[in-house]
Amino acid sequence: MLRNVLRGFVFCLLMAAMPGLSPAQSFVLDLPRQSQRALVTQRIGITDIAISYHRPRVNGRKVWGGLVPYGKVWRAGANENTTISFSDAVMIEGKPLAAGTYGLHMIPNADEWTIIFSKNSTSWGSFTYDQAEDALRVTVKPAAADMHNALTYDFDQLQPDSALVELEWEKIAVPFKVSVDVHDVVEASLKKQLRNLSQYTWMSWNDASNYLLTEKTDLDDALIYANKSIEQEDRFDNEITKAKVLTALNRKEDAAVAQKKALDMASPLQVHMYARGLQAEKRSDEAFAIFRENAQKHPDQWFIHSGLARIYCAQGNFGDAAKEMKLALAGAPDNQKSYVDGLVKQLEAKQDIN
Repeated sequence: MLRNVLRGFVFCLLMAAMPGLSPAQSFVLDLPRQSQRALVTQRIGITDIAISYHRPRVNGRKVWGGLVPYGKVWRAGANENTTISFSDAVMIEGKPLAAGTYGLHMIPNADEWTIIFSKNSTSWGSFTYDQAEDALRVTVKPAAADMHNALTYDFDQLQPDSALVELEWEKIAVPFKVSVDVHDVVEASLKKQLRNLSQYTWMSWNDASNYLLTEKTDLDDALIYANKSIEQEDRFDNEITKAKVLTALNRKEDAAVAQKKALDMASPLQVHMYARGLQAEKRSDEAFAIFRENAQKHPDQWFIHSGLARIYCAQGNFGDAAKEMKLALAGAPDNQKSYVDGLVKQLEAKQDIN
């Protein structure tokens, strides 16, 4: 009898200490909760961010300054700690935060909120929160928002290197910006990845080189990676990458040597597509020279006529350009005919296709 009384007394104490826990919920069983669990994720560059939280609902209650008091630490959700994890180091509102998983707490006020990232991420709510465990605090401004009955976390204003994390509940949104030094993160990751099995394929080194080239960062490493790719397997793809990197490094003579070697190894279609890439880079004179040389070596390929048509078009000779493009149309594969036919019509209408 006494044991049952004590059990009941302990249960009542626990219930009083755990706001939001209804009698239908359990400490030991997996049962439905009033505030349902949610997980939202976002990748910035190659950095993964995940927020795990429980979603209380307004249900007609006064939330701010009522259910959630102003000026006190709040668990930014319900039940266990709301947690936020970062696979790499980030900046929160311009302040550095190491990779890891953090308990996410907030101190709401009418005109300013404090966002807290705690090294303790395994507690129940904020009831045992300890400021000494803070990894970072930032202050932000709340904003008016559309009604959200259930508390929601979302990622907005996505950029290549940042995103805005927003807590939205009732008619308030609380945003904080997460930024990533994507180039540093990727370059460090590449060095690790290129020590595993990927180091034994030409493609991995070539992809790494092309990434740095496209991003116009660490071109010296880009050249090292291109050469490593060539060591694995010498082919048009990595030789042309090397030529592009040397061009970006303003080593024009070396770039010309690498480009010639690449084009000597290339298929006629690869040569044609490379010339089209030069056109996209506004290097039309170089592209047209390659179109002409390709036509001399491989006059029977359908795309050769397309290259010649572009040369005639640049000269304002739309009649010969249309004739060449019709020859291209006659030999084009079925999946290209609609595109080439459109170019024919443009040339017959004397429209520039370059």
